[in-house]
Order: sequence, then structure tokens, then C-alpha cells
Amino acid sequence: MTKVSVILPVYGVAQYIEKCVDSLLNQTLEEMQFIFVDDHGPDNSIELAKKRIEGHPRQGQFLFLKPEHNLGAGMARNYGIPYAEGQYIAFVDSDDWIDPDMFEKLYSEAVANGETDVCYCQIRKDFVDGRPSQTVSNPQVKAGILSEDEKRFFLTHYVSLFSTYIYRRDMIVQNEIHFPESRSADDSFFVTSALIFAKSMAHVDQPLYHYILRPGSVTTTKDSTKYKKRLATFDTLISFLKRKDAYNKYKNEIDYIYIKKGYFSSVFNYLSNSSEPKRSTIKEIRSEMQRLIPDYAGNIYYRKKMSLRMLDWLLRCMPGVAMKIVPVYVRKTGQVV
Repeated sequence: MTKVSVILPVYGVAQYIEKCVDSLLNQTLEEMQFIFVDDHGPDNSIELAKKRIEGHPRQGQFLFLKPEHNLGAGMARNYGIPYAEGQYIAFVDSDDWIDPDMFEKLYSEAVANGETDVCYCQIRKDFVDGRPSQTVSNPQVKAGILSEDEKRFFLTHYVSLFSTYIYRRDMIVQNEIHFPESRSADDSFFVTSALIFAKSMAHVDQPLYHYILRPGSVTTTKDSTKYKKRLATFDTLISFLKRKDAYNKYKNEIDYIYIKKGYFSSVFNYLSNSSEPKRSTIKEIRSEMQRLIPDYAGNIYYRKKMSLRMLDWLLRCMPGVAMKIVPVYVRKTGQVV
């Protein structure tokens, strides 16, 4: 029985993929499947991966797929999901690497608590420019069946880090959980969807995943129009959850996720990536939030967050000042909200 299937989109990572592949080959969990989706990159990343596993005892666990055209990372992961045979599905970015016992620890913890729907570890951000690594952690709730209070708490405090989770395959497939087409904030879309439908959870409180922050990656490439894709992602998220009859039950939590990761993150992304930001664009982003969440000011979580209310006031009443302050704040702190 395959315990964990790992899906990796591959695009332009020749400098990093061998270390990633080695970290997969060194996994202490035996019953695994590794699905590489060749996303039509400009280099020989796939060839390097195939050469790395050639003759290795685990070679038969590797499957290489190639769609007809470039899909983008999120849709490439979707492409791989139907081929996953594992009890659990996981995702690794092909320029990152993982500790040898990551999937053994996650799988063992998941099944020890009754085959939980999700199980996660923490993440370590590694900077290629020599800056010290940083550990980023999700909140913790007790292992096992999630109470409503625990789920609501996790939804309003989690950091995305979708690649630090393993997801029970049947839960993903039965609830049609997927990555969006918009190529931005797809991690938030997937994790939020999975958490909405998850009934149980476990965790390993160790940073087992190494997230490499490198020049030219999707998260570091500047794009002053990227906010449009982010807004589209969260619009799609709300539509998806409404279609699945999950929105009304968790309206406060989902709206709060939009306020933070849709509205404010889009503003921060735009101001940090635009050389000449315009007030009209800030107004456009806010208008989109008001269209989707007209009652946002009454959200119970937003009302408790003084910093967000002050920031919203600044963006509404003093956008010129906000456009100067926000980019400096983001650069110095690395914080979005």
C-alpha cells in the first residue's frame, strides 16, 4: 500500500532540483510515490531529476508526467492528483528540500490519531543570500477530531504553508479540493479549502520542510499586476465554498481570511511591486472587497484587530500616506498583515 504520494511541479529549477530529489530518495518512509509534473520549463530540470534516480532502489516509485502545455504550479499539481495512489497526498516544490524523516513522522502521527484528514509540520525558510534561516509555525490544536472552536481558531490563525501538510486523499477527492487557475495565492486557496472540510487534525511540532527563498521564484518576482490574480483567487474561493454549501457555516472565518489575505495582502503586494502606485488601484482593490463582503466592517475577527481597522482607515482616508508607509513596513518586517 502506498502511504504518501508526493506531487511536484517542475519548471526552471535546474540549480535546485538535485538536492530536492536527494531529499525524496532519502525518505525513511518506504511506501511512497513521487509524481513529477513537467511544466515545460526552459532548462533540463526533468532530465537532471531522471538521472538522479537512475538505478536507485526507489526508482520505481517515481512517475513523470507531461501535460500538453505549461499550466503553472497550481494547475500542474491538479494534473498530478488523479495519478496519486497514496492514502495521503503531499506537495513539495521542486526547488525546496525536506528532512529525511518528514513523511514518516507526518504519516505516523496522522494514523496514530485515527487517520486524521490533515497532519502538518512546521517550515524553515532558507535564504540563498546568506541571511539566517527562519522557522514559521502554524498554531497548534490537540490531535484528533476537531471541535468547531478549534477549527475556527485554526482558520483565523493559520499561515498557508500548504507544502507542510499531508492530506487524506479521499477527503481531497470527495470534496473536489483543487488549486485555482489564477496562479497567485493558490496555497491559501488549497489550505483554506482543506481546513474547511477536514474533520480531524494532527501535527508534528518540528520544522521538517525547507522553503528556499531565491531570486526569480514566483514569490520573489516583482509584478505590479499580480494583485489582480490574488483577488481572482479569493473570489473563486468564496464561489467554490458557496457551491459546496460550506460558506454560510464559516462565513465569519472565510470573510476574515479574505480581508487579510485577499484585501490587505493585495494592497501590500501592489504597493511593494509598483514603482508608481496609483490611488485609483487602491480604491479598486477595496471596492472588490466591498463587493464580495459588503458587511466586512462587522466581521467579529476584524473588529477585534485594531491594527487592521487602523490600516483600513489609512487606506481610505489618507491613501497618499499609506502608499509611502506600507512598502517600507513590508520591506523591513517581511510581514504582510
